[in-house]
Amino acid sequence: MNPLATELRQRIDRSGPLSISEFMAECLLHPKYGYYATRDPLGASGDFVTAPEISQMFGELIGLSLAQSWLDQGAPSPITLAELGPGRGTLMADILRATRAVPGFHAALGVHFIEASPVLRAAQKQAVPDAKWHDDISTLPDQPLWLIANEFFDALPIRQFIRDGDGWREKVVGVKDTHLTFGQSAAAPLAALEHRIKDTRDRDLVEYCPALPGIIGHIGKTIHAHGGAALIIDYGDWQSLGDTLQAIAAHEKVDPLNDPGNADLTAHVDFAEIARHATPAKFSRLTPQGVFLERLGITQRAQKLAQKLQGPALDRHIQAHRRLTHPTQMGDLFKVISIYPANATPPPGLEI
Repeated sequence: MNPLATELRQRIDRSGPLSISEFMAECLLHPKYGYYATRDPLGASGDFVTAPEISQMFGELIGLSLAQSWLDQGAPSPITLAELGPGRGTLMADILRATRAVPGFHAALGVHFIEASPVLRAAQKQAVPDAKWHDDISTLPDQPLWLIANEFFDALPIRQFIRDGDGWREKVVGVKDTHLTFGQSAAAPLAALEHRIKDTRDRDLVEYCPALPGIIGHIGKTIHAHGGAALIIDYGDWQSLGDTLQAIAAHEKVDPLNDPGNADLTAHVDFAEIARHATPAKFSRLTPQGVFLERLGITQRAQKLAQKLQGPALDRHIQAHRRLTHPTQMGDLFKVISIYPANATPPPGLEI
């Protein structure tokens, strides 16, 4: 029997249904049974693979984009180079390797990780031993900030609301016949979704991430005050519409309620909410990952690396390039947006 499911059923019996956000938080971050608290989920032996694990080219090009952004803003020092949810530290390790030759960049930066998982923190210490770790973004240094968030916001707990006239019914997790099941609350107005009344219809489902405004607001205020840039890469679209909650285990989609704590739970990112809360900083045009990487020269980099490869290694390299950039794979599903100061330009690869 799943111990977290038992605990959740008991909690629901005592206090009533859980929001999707509360359910996700327990499944992902419960100190004893939570998904991220108990395992390394990445790679072929885990439940999913992220872009930095697919190819070193991803991190190299992001690193050079961030370093050029730093040069374009006058090469300030000291600066914070931060990553939200850095996985095994692979992306940051690739960023640091690719930017070693940028004059003054490494001397100016301090690496900071925001990470909740003790298992992944241990892996990150192996990859980037000089980093400093934070539980949340509020304790980052008060100075210029260059930040990367790759597949971070999709893992933040979301709430789901179904339009009902001028109000919203919240989708919740309850218990029926001893099993976890979805239900709905009574309809009520919701200030956080007031702006969505004009672009939705009855029975439309909208997802809302409670943690996103505070995180993006802090990034925007820091970059506006001190300079810097944030690159946010994730799957999603300009506005939330429809149910995108999914559970992944062993690289396959599974029922989110079936085995809580043993599957990764994610939802598509609402990039319009990121843009809305980035003020007073500016935000770039939302760009498909494939277009972003092609603008940064991934095909030329791939061709150069291919010269030293042959056989199965060359085949894997070609497949990695295709997986990162092709529209039918990660190229269109994943999007990129940047946050940057009003008196600057977006990092290379992105447009105003």
